[in-house]
Amino acid sequence: MNRSNQSSADKKIDRRRFCAATGAAALATLLSPRAHAEAEAQDGASEPVPMQTGNGEWTYRVVPHWGELPPGTSFGGTHGGITTDKAGRLYVSTQSSTGVLVYDMDGRLLKTIANDYPEVHSMVCTEEKGEEYLYTTVQKGTPKENWLFLKMKTDGTVVQKITAPAAAGFSAPNAWRLTAAVPGPDGSIYIANGYGDSRIFKFDKNGEYQSSFAGKGKTDGKCDCSHGLAVDMRYDQPLLLVCDRENRRLSHFDMDGRFVRHVTLHLRRPCQVSFHGDYAVVSELEGRATILNRDNVPVAFLGDNPRTTQWANYDLKPSDISPAFFSAAHGCHIDRDGNVYVSDWNRSGRVTKLVRVRG
Repeated sequence: MNRSNQSSADKKIDRRRFCAATGAAALATLLSPRAHAEAEAQDGASEPVPMQTGNGEWTYRVVPHWGELPPGTSFGGTHGGITTDKAGRLYVSTQSSTGVLVYDMDGRLLKTIANDYPEVHSMVCTEEKGEEYLYTTVQKGTPKENWLFLKMKTDGTVVQKITAPAAAGFSAPNAWRLTAAVPGPDGSIYIANGYGDSRIFKFDKNGEYQSSFAGKGKTDGKCDCSHGLAVDMRYDQPLLLVCDRENRRLSHFDMDGRFVRHVTLHLRRPCQVSFHGDYAVVSELEGRATILNRDNVPVAFLGDNPRTTQWANYDLKPSDISPAFFSAAHGCHIDRDGNVYVSDWNRSGRVTKLVRVRG
């Protein structure tokens, strides 16, 4: 990750209170809405804080303090993903021993799972034979289970693991640096080695290696950090949508790994994508999330941060960032009601819920 220097002129807004330590006991209670309201009333800001973002029918309002953790805890980077299950519970991965946080739709913390895997990078929830599973990629596990794919139940019970396949030419663990995984329509598993050689690997449903495609490069069919994956069902056939982050584009491949086309160019380092009907939301590491239509044309920009010094700046505190702006949008999810959730990549972590403003 690239880190830029924080501008000393940035106006500080006390939106959230994060602390350095993490502990299970501190997760038992959340700050009350009344305490939040009183703190905001005493903020004393001389200028109004923007609490809406987007445009037209894609205008959103920020939900203040949604998912905020109690004193003594922090997300620890939120260098991960967000997803929801059928019941609407929200799963947020963290860079801490907290593991994955599970919230209700109102932002109340219900429990934590996957505590042995403190750095889950991506998550997708899927249903198979009536049971829901999380497909995840893990950067760091305990003890010493690093850079692997995990399929787990929504209670955190691990049911499948995939590590670096020797058949794909891997001889050292540090070459296997996963960023995303998704299940295909036939049960195949697709895993992106985004922080490694940018290849995408296809496994069968039992975890047996099948093939690889893409790889490092800038030409058609290549990627420079295949950071995010999603199965795009908006067309006549399912397609694999790849967030080709450092090439600043989204690309389609068919489910056999053949390059189809680039669909959106000139993005700000796209990280992850989530679908809502014919629309998609894309998180971008350089201070923005974008809504695309079925033609993959931008129709709205969310949290578009005018302070370029804050883009992809890990050293920022959440209080340095205006509530309606993002600094380094990493994880994103759009739920069944069209609400958008974004996790910012920074030292303390930040999760924002945006509720769509209906006319």
